[in-house]
Amino acid sequence: MTLRFFSGFAAVTLAVCGLSAPAALAKPVSGASAVKMIDTDNDGTVDLKEVEAVASATFDRLEKDADGTLDARELKGRLSKAGVKQADPDSDGTLDKKEYLAAVGERFKLADPDSDGTLDAKELNSKAGKALLALIK
Repeated sequence: MTLRFFSGFAAVTLAVCGLSAPAALAKPVSGASAVKMIDTDNDGTVDLKEVEAVASATFDRLEKDADGTLDARELKGRLSKAGVKQADPDSDGTLDKKEYLAAVGERFKLADPDSDGTLDAKELNSKAGKALLALIK
C-alpha cells in the first residue's frame, strides 16, 4: 500500500469521526474527498476491493481486545443494534472480520444503485454512501 493510501485513510478517518483535527479535516468528508482518499488505482471511482481494504484496516484498528471480533463498544455506533443483528448470522452479539466485511459489502451494494461495481462521488454522497463511509471510518 502506498503512503498516499494511508495518509488518505487517516484523513478520512479523522474527517468522518470528527476527531480533534485541523478545521478542514473536522468537517464531514464529501464523496469526492472519499474517492480521492480511497481510490488506490486512481480511476476516479471506488470499487469493493478498495473499500474492503479500508474496512479491513478499520476492523483491525477497532478490534482492541484481541479476541478477533468487534462488540458494540468497539463498533462505536457504526451499526445500529438492528444492523449488528442482521450482520451477525451466528447471533453471538459480535462481528468477526468476515461478518464485518459482509456488512461493508451490503452497504456497498446499497450505495451502488446502477450496479456497475463502482462508487463515484455522487453515490458516496447519497444516504447509502454516507452509511458505508460511516462503517469504514
